Amino acid sequence: MRKWLPALALSAAFATSVLAAPQALAEGSKPVTEKVPGTSVAFSPSAAHNPQTRALAAANPAAVQAGGLLCGSGYKLALVEPLPDSRRFGTLFTYIKEVTRPAKSGACAVFDNNLGAKKHMKLKLCWTTCKVDEGSFSDYAGPVKYESNDSDFQPRCAVVNALMWSGDVAIIDRQTHVDACD
Repeated sequence: MRKWLPALALSAAFATSVLAAPQALAEGSKPVTEKVPGTSVAFSPSAAHNPQTRALAAANPAAVQAGGLLCGSGYKLALVEPLPDSRRFGTLFTYIKEVTRPAKSGACAVFDNNLGAKKHMKLKLCWTTCKVDEGSFSDYAGPVKYESNDSDFQPRCAVVNALMWSGDVAIIDRQTHVDACD
């Protein structure tokens, strides 16, 4: 029996290390990017922790997917915000793409018209210069996109303005950053 104890201990140690190895690998590997349910669009890190953005994205997967396609490959959902408030005349969707050089990082925005009638809308995205989409839209304004491979460009800190008018009265006038900006 004593002859088998060292072999048994060695076998137990081997089994423990083999069973623990996948967990150790998982702990040391990159986290899997979480996607908006029902879409191929990933959440940005801050969006993944924002309950409002997660809930609105889950409730509107077609709009999230459409915005992601309009912005292009590599963009992650950063923000979904009902505007001007819970009445939700419009919805602002922002996306970011953060990559290392030489590729371009980017910020992108789409502004949905949720009223079902044409409204004068303006969507502006600014970093060192501004990109603007303005007109009378029944569906959405945008996308507006700013891309750069400049090392100073911080896509999450780009400023986005969403405006909507009913006649001469602004019913939405929102300025925010594309994503959580340090």
